[in-house]
Amino acid sequence: MRGQLGRFRTATAAGAAALVALGLTACSSGGDSDAAATGPVDGEGKTLDVWIMQGTNPSSEAFFDEVGAAFEEETGATLNVEFLQWADAHDRFVTSIAGGTTPDVAETGTTWTPEFADAGALEPLDEYVAANDLEGDLVQGLVDAGTYDGSLYGMPWYAGVRSLVYNTELFEGAGIEPPTTWDELKAAAEALKAKYPDKIAVAVPGDAEFTVYPWVWGAGGEVATQEGDTWTSELDSAESQQGISFWTGLAAEGLSSTGATTWKETDVLDAFAQGDVGMAVMGSWTPNAVVEANPDMEGKFAAVPIPGKDGGIAPSVLGGSHLSMFSTADDKALAFAFIKMMTTGEFAQKWGEEAGYFPGQTSLLEETMASDDPLVAPFVQQFVEGGASVPASPNFGAVQAKKTTGTMMQSILSGQSDVATATKAAAEEMTSLLNGDS
Repeated sequence: MRGQLGRFRTATAAGAAALVALGLTACSSGGDSDAAATGPVDGEGKTLDVWIMQGTNPSSEAFFDEVGAAFEEETGATLNVEFLQWADAHDRFVTSIAGGTTPDVAETGTTWTPEFADAGALEPLDEYVAANDLEGDLVQGLVDAGTYDGSLYGMPWYAGVRSLVYNTELFEGAGIEPPTTWDELKAAAEALKAKYPDKIAVAVPGDAEFTVYPWVWGAGGEVATQEGDTWTSELDSAESQQGISFWTGLAAEGLSSTGATTWKETDVLDAFAQGDVGMAVMGSWTPNAVVEANPDMEGKFAAVPIPGKDGGIAPSVLGGSHLSMFSTADDKALAFAFIKMMTTGEFAQKWGEEAGYFPGQTSLLEETMASDDPLVAPFVQQFVEGGASVPASPNFGAVQAKKTTGTMMQSILSGQSDVATATKAAAEEMTSLLNGDS
């Protein structure tokens, strides 16, 4: 697929299955079809080494004891799981890749997968996915994030997504409904501010990168596009500027808070939990944390998908993990047998329920999508119909480390720069970093 113009928003649910099938067929790596066979895998006497991030699921050790028993029963192989801290994991991966000491399979964060694929450390999974008839049943946003240079290197495992969370008590008091367009969102914020002048109508944080991109995409803009080997950030396009102007304009009109200029997502959560915020972009994993922080908030908030400019759903970044097979794996069929066990069916469903995230297989979401829970169904709809990935560049980590988007937001919110100036500077820096320039 090199040479085509790459845009990194997900497709809608209606076209997701077709696009996944097309992408995985047209971009197939042409690997060993025998290795991708779907028959029983004989792992008798073998050990599969796996790295998993610690902390996502509090019951990880008990969960993998159960998985290990099932894996041994199915394949005869022993599962050896090592748990890594997120804070140390990236350096551990880099060191192991350089030294050729990588595990057979590992959990890779969605922004890491392209980086490790670019380093030649990962095995393409297209043949395995196709042979197991899984192409049409994977969440598109996670497929996008796990695809590099035309091949799939990260099997969708789990993810969460951000939607618009709102305080139902404040909405009822102001006599308003949850917004479905930008005009409605602004009107709702104005009504909240008029009714509750001491509250924050809508939180617009300055140091929360993933709360910015939905407004770029919702206006028809792009974070970055790829032509051949060259990346170009489009944060300064007319569409992107319109979205960023809308989002920061809410703050400029006094509907947010000057204190939010330096807020991270955790600060938004803390303020929302105290009942001080009418609306905020928050993750699907946060409702329990809100109630834990303030039990009085239980039953007093709900969510809706982030609205696009004139309606519909604005795409939102899927944050989560893949399972990736490393090229050093001795038995790749055995490695994929584990990946399949973890990312489809019973164990994928159970992991999602225990960890508070959504599985990466669309068929597992059907029952959840039918839920009428105001803190479940809207997030699932956002996840399936409006989930997106950041640019699948091995250098996107450098953009995050540099805080390019956060710096842009803070310069606008603080009044140091106007939108045109700030987005131009951010686009130039992002373009340079995505192309590996120092």
